[in-house]
Amino acid sequence: MRAIFVLFDSLNRTALGCYGGEQVATPNFDRFARRAVTFDKHYAGSLPCMPARRDIHTGRLNFMHRSWGPLEPFDNSMPEILKSSGVYTHLISDHFHYFEDGGATYHSRYRTWEFVRGQEYDPWIAMVEPPIERFKDMYSDRHYNVPTEPKRRQHQINREKIALEEEFPGPQCFERTFRFLDDNRGADNWMLHLECFDPHEPFHAPDRYKDAYRTAYNGPILDWPKYAPVRENAAEIAEIRANYAALVAMCDAYFGKLLDYFDGHDLWKNTCLILTTDHGFLLSEHDWWGKNLTPYYEEISHIPLIMHHPRFADRAGGRIAGLTQTTDLMPTLLDIFDRSCPPEVTGRSLLPLIGGASGPDAIIFGMFGGPIGVTDGEYSYFRYPENLFDERLGEYTLMPTHMTGFFNGNEMKTAALAEPFDFTKGQKLLRYDALNEARRPPGLDGTKFGAFKSAIYHNASDPNQLNPIHDPDVEARLRQAAIRILREHDAPPEYFGWMSLDTTAAE
Repeated sequence: MRAIFVLFDSLNRTALGCYGGEQVATPNFDRFARRAVTFDKHYAGSLPCMPARRDIHTGRLNFMHRSWGPLEPFDNSMPEILKSSGVYTHLISDHFHYFEDGGATYHSRYRTWEFVRGQEYDPWIAMVEPPIERFKDMYSDRHYNVPTEPKRRQHQINREKIALEEEFPGPQCFERTFRFLDDNRGADNWMLHLECFDPHEPFHAPDRYKDAYRTAYNGPILDWPKYAPVRENAAEIAEIRANYAALVAMCDAYFGKLLDYFDGHDLWKNTCLILTTDHGFLLSEHDWWGKNLTPYYEEISHIPLIMHHPRFADRAGGRIAGLTQTTDLMPTLLDIFDRSCPPEVTGRSLLPLIGGASGPDAIIFGMFGGPIGVTDGEYSYFRYPENLFDERLGEYTLMPTHMTGFFNGNEMKTAALAEPFDFTKGQKLLRYDALNEARRPPGLDGTKFGAFKSAIYHNASDPNQLNPIHDPDVEARLRQAAIRILREHDAPPEYFGWMSLDTTAAE
């Protein structure tokens, strides 16, 4: 068996026609849905980027133990399990977070890997004296040109070297994919992980994709909204959304080239193809931009998943109604290659669901230090602690790094030896106080989670989650489901106290 796992970043489910989207033309994503099986209730797990990838590698949620960070020495990694059992694993990606302090142990779990440079603030192009005045004319002050934001300046510099379509990182990732397939399509027993940072912000696409989404806006570049309440006017909002649409259109076009390759070389009969993302992105819905500071609304947590497996070719065009989430990808890829799961895996292989099995009755999702989301597919419950800034939580890790640096001195001084969890293979960990000053997402730019309250939504009648409801019975049921799932993940005792979850009521 062979498998290609395609992971886009921030690909909104509602941007795809096969999920009812109407704002962007996605003929190739829709074409794949007709050839494959589409999962209608697929959700994120741990958020945002690197926590989601730890879920993908390990098959279990990690947000209650640890913020953004590397794989841990005790983690069982899906590509490494495959590699050690004789399956060739290869990673092609332009996701530069893999090469920062907070993600540096992921790519080396593969047999071989390729890194395409240039996305966002990737420290790629060296320019000692950038053309500041020209940048001020080119880029909107709403999103750029702040001297205290070096990451946005680095992106402006990188863009100086990206002009032709073939120079964009996303197209380069696909070009390298076709080279891999040219060299290896005759072989068996391999897994290719193609990971594209697009359509993550900044929403920069070649002009030919933007042409279909031109707006009345006639100002400087406006394509990297800050994670904050919407303050842009209607024309600016339209421009930002159009730039996102153009980038999605580019992703669709290049994914279409991969489908063409499948057609041209008849890969459908012996190669699995999985398409998904890590999370969505608010594009002014709920009057917010981004993904980190609000509740994990449907736009953020309810994500696309489409899968082709040769064994289920007769299910082409089918839909799966059962609940699934990011943690299910690891056991699915192991199942594809007939490898067994480590005992600590909490995710479930998707193959039985395609065969007609049912999914779980509820799932949870969240971010370290933020609210917890619970859904049974019909209702969603966002539960906030009484005090988001209560510092009782701990970071349990043997890898004390945040996204772009080490834990600071004040954090390191709080280190204490902690007993093993049920997934750490008997290894003790260090526990660090989760100080509010820590530079973990969110918080890198001085912001924290927004001022929201716990709420319940009925997704069927209110799919945009605009009208919270009061239903004590639903709240109690979803609260108990959250306690059960947290226990399955051996959540630290202080997490239950921080969330005011009475575990005695769940006995």
